[in-house]
Amino acid sequence: MVLTRMCAALAALTLASCAPVPATVETPASAPFAQQEIAPFVIAANPLAAQAGMDVLERGGSAADAALAVQAMLSLVEPQSSGMGGGAFLNYYDASSDSVIIYDGRETAPAQGSRTMFLDAEGEPLGYREAVVSGRATGVPGAVAALAMLHEEHGALPWSGLFDAAIATAEDGFAISPRLGRFLGIDFPQLAQPDAAAYFAAPDGTRKGAGDRLENPEYADFLRRLAANGISALYEGSTAAEIVQRTRAAPRGGAMTMADLATYRPIRREPVCNAWREYRVCAPPPPSSGAAMLELLALLERTDIAERGPDDPQAWYLFAEASRLMYADRDAYFGDGDFVDVPVEGLLDPAYLDSRASLIGPVAAENVEPGQPAGAKLAMEDLTHEPAGTSHFIVRDRHGNVLSITTTVESIFGTGRMVDGFFLNNQLTDFSFNPLQPNGDEAPNAVAPGKRPRSSMVPLILLDADGQFAGAIGSAGGNSIPAYVGKTLVAAVDWGLSVQDALAQPNLVARGNRIGGEVSRFDPAIVEGLAERGFDLQPGQGEDSGVHAVLIRNGEVDGGYDPRREGVVLVGEP
Repeated sequence: MVLTRMCAALAALTLASCAPVPATVETPASAPFAQQEIAPFVIAANPLAAQAGMDVLERGGSAADAALAVQAMLSLVEPQSSGMGGGAFLNYYDASSDSVIIYDGRETAPAQGSRTMFLDAEGEPLGYREAVVSGRATGVPGAVAALAMLHEEHGALPWSGLFDAAIATAEDGFAISPRLGRFLGIDFPQLAQPDAAAYFAAPDGTRKGAGDRLENPEYADFLRRLAANGISALYEGSTAAEIVQRTRAAPRGGAMTMADLATYRPIRREPVCNAWREYRVCAPPPPSSGAAMLELLALLERTDIAERGPDDPQAWYLFAEASRLMYADRDAYFGDGDFVDVPVEGLLDPAYLDSRASLIGPVAAENVEPGQPAGAKLAMEDLTHEPAGTSHFIVRDRHGNVLSITTTVESIFGTGRMVDGFFLNNQLTDFSFNPLQPNGDEAPNAVAPGKRPRSSMVPLILLDADGQFAGAIGSAGGNSIPAYVGKTLVAAVDWGLSVQDALAQPNLVARGNRIGGEVSRFDPAIVEGLAERGFDLQPGQGEDSGVHAVLIRNGEVDGGYDPRREGVVLVGEP
């Protein structure tokens, strides 16, 4: 039996969304359950995806097994966010050794990629709406390869049986959810592309919307081949050939080749970890922004934010100023650590953090400049435009292994180009369009062959004093991801809120000289207090947050989903 702790927007979804298993029970999302034995759970942005993962866990599958089922379903039911044509960062806790492993499935630029590929004929950066639908926006996809590496090392069930739920749903069809329907009603340039337009077309020629049935037999066929043949079904053969053809097609065709796909390899990396409060927080290293996330937490720990609370304008002011300092450093120094020197150790050095935190004054600084941590070269101007998108999910199996994964096709519906029923990513638009700084130096995040673009994705694993699993968190939202995750951790840990209540707190994103957030969710006294401290809060931009989180509290598990999405927390019996 599966205990369903919460399922948002249930009435608007098909019955199969949350309750294909008999005798389900709903309880408040903030109610913890005992951890005498290890109960498996799945937290994901769509109930169908979470249920697919839980079904695998109920069959004796591992977290690695369930993750493949979740991702395969997300590619179908939440195509605006992630999919088999995208990339991911996987943060894995191995319960047998109390160790944390990073699997880097970030997309790469093709071998023939050019540092000027996002410049026009006059040498000026392309407009975003033009670049995002171009063939050259797609990087070599890495999510499937990274999940395959994880499965090879930590899987329990055969690969061939992990895609059944997604195959059946693709064939039978599913009701378009309210969230997907909302995105289908927005004028995204991707939806005007022939592939996306045809996929979402209703019989009368209009675009489908929430509640309409969507079938995807091409995707079902692809998943059958993936189940039978492994990742060669994606990286070789007919699917690979079609990816190359679609990315090389006009407008502004790219340079991807069959060799780029065949030679793609995910990278097994060591996490970057740092102490925060009673935890040790572990994150992916560059090109992820994990070290910047740790910097934000360390800066906040040097303030009195924990002595305040969500009703105190000063608490939100401190969060905003610390965020600005973190983003200034992240924007200046981060790129692919295999290509550029990212001063991770310098950014997390206690003396450097003390000096940065001392810059937080009584009112907002007029400008926030990057610091000069040890190991850093001259600070660079950020030339990167990273749109919102993405999905995050968390899985734990009965052995206590946990996966915290952030997965993406980048902007909404990737490039709008499709292959075998899934969207191709537009991840290369996460590179700096202009490869040169004003002084002529190469930008840290400039395009280079085989390079991975900088990412704001920060799937975290939290460990307790004994090195055992204590929590996991991550989010969608482009550049806003570190702010979304930071707010949730502050609310849950420093302010003592349940995870679900912490997730419901308003979002506040302070980067550069703009502070944006969910103005309507804030008490007017908070907005006024921020204004008195020099911040004129403006409505936020981009996609809503998609934070999913879980914390172990006094031997009990407290998990939650972002109420801004259609998330669900499914918990199975130990």
